[in-house]
Amino acid sequence: MPLTRREFTRRSAVVGAGVAVVGTAGVLATTDGALATQDVTSADGAEQTDGPGYGPLVEDPEGILALPAGFTYRIITRTGETRLETGESTPSNHDGTATFEGPRGTTLLVNNHELKGPRADWDHPVPLTDGLVYDPAAAGGCTVVEVRPGGEVAEWVGIAGTSTNCAGGRTRWGTWLTCEENSDRAGENGMTKDHGYVFEVDPLDRRANRDPVPLKFFGRYDHEAVVVDPKRGDAYLTEDDSEPNGLLYRWVPPKGFEHGRGKLRALAEEQGADAGVLQAPKCYDSGGRFVDDLSRATKIGTVYGVDWADVPDRDARTTPVREQFGPDEATRARKLEGMWWADGGAYLVSSYARDESPGKPHDGQVWFYDPSRRTLTLKVLLGVNPDPSKDGAFDGPDNITVSPYGGLIIAEDGEGKQHLFGATDSGRTYPIARNDLAVTSAADAAGGTEAEPEFSEFTGVVFSPDGSTLFANIQEPGIMLAITGPWKRQSR
Repeated sequence: MPLTRREFTRRSAVVGAGVAVVGTAGVLATTDGALATQDVTSADGAEQTDGPGYGPLVEDPEGILALPAGFTYRIITRTGETRLETGESTPSNHDGTATFEGPRGTTLLVNNHELKGPRADWDHPVPLTDGLVYDPAAAGGCTVVEVRPGGEVAEWVGIAGTSTNCAGGRTRWGTWLTCEENSDRAGENGMTKDHGYVFEVDPLDRRANRDPVPLKFFGRYDHEAVVVDPKRGDAYLTEDDSEPNGLLYRWVPPKGFEHGRGKLRALAEEQGADAGVLQAPKCYDSGGRFVDDLSRATKIGTVYGVDWADVPDRDARTTPVREQFGPDEATRARKLEGMWWADGGAYLVSSYARDESPGKPHDGQVWFYDPSRRTLTLKVLLGVNPDPSKDGAFDGPDNITVSPYGGLIIAEDGEGKQHLFGATDSGRTYPIARNDLAVTSAADAAGGTEAEPEFSEFTGVVFSPDGSTLFANIQEPGIMLAITGPWKRQSR
């Protein structure tokens, strides 16, 4: 039975303020957490042997991806080089990704392409494939990548004409929910339809993707990611926005609704934006005090109780959804990003906090929401990185996945060098990969010069269904990678 605010306050008070007794397994008490430094490699590059992970990263002679000794990578798709079934280039700006077991031993990946604004602004937009287009003016969408047992690769369009497809979420019934991180109205920035929605893409049934239907009941805002509670059917969604900071949302389906292939689309066609209830969180600390922003948490193991408040107008007809709540009516966070469902709850990321947030600045948080207890527990906390130019610290977590070998794998979208890094159940971090491909063209979104190169973010981190391969993307110029090696169970 969920904890009420009063019950949460009473139980926390039994052992004293600041002690987490109602968190997830493995978090027994609060501890200081400024975990920006790698456990495996110190800031000066010296190897450490007593921490988690796979050892220091080895430079790639190809200048693309540094990995630990014994690990290798393969390029699956690359914008401008690999081709779709219809002959066009793989679209650019790879982002959120999910994997699925395909027919005849294949692995299917649905890959978002985070392309914002008119198609003319991009060299490689998602092609406007007949029957799969939502808004012909928009450049974004998803492709489906098929990797066959022999290594052959095929790629086709899953949805086109959407905008700024950032992250999303895999469903237990085998589909992908792709999220638009852009809420332009028809007539704005050249768009011909309203944006800011979630769409469903079926990697196994191309016919199910025809004539795309926005799932308006999830709300219209700058979406980031989504997960679905396989037991209760509720969906949780993150919003990446600011001024004011974004919100975590919960969608509760209509009574009697049962999830399955095509069910969300049918619900959207029948009830539009009014199906179910969309809610925002209102968090409380162990003393029963309202928490206005997740940046208030400064210690790993911090636990907040959560109430939920209904969104008045989820389609944001006159006021953006997050602005429909006053300062004391909902708990916010800066750059709410990736999510993943595991361990009976939702892991979610806040990338950083600075002066625009009311709490303490940080370079990343990972929270765990437990729906059975209605609590949020801080699992990972990255202190502000004092020198992002040095390779030895992590900042700006974004996409996230739960590793079959224990803990989390996190894609970095921070300053300086970009990494894939792991985090153990106790919050210790270690490197898995580093993007060594400098983006020096001013035409690229990542910018950079020869003298001061930029390194694009990692996105779409996800394991293959059998756990043998870690897939990830370098967003610019647009590369999907498959990483294999001596994976092993990680200690706490």
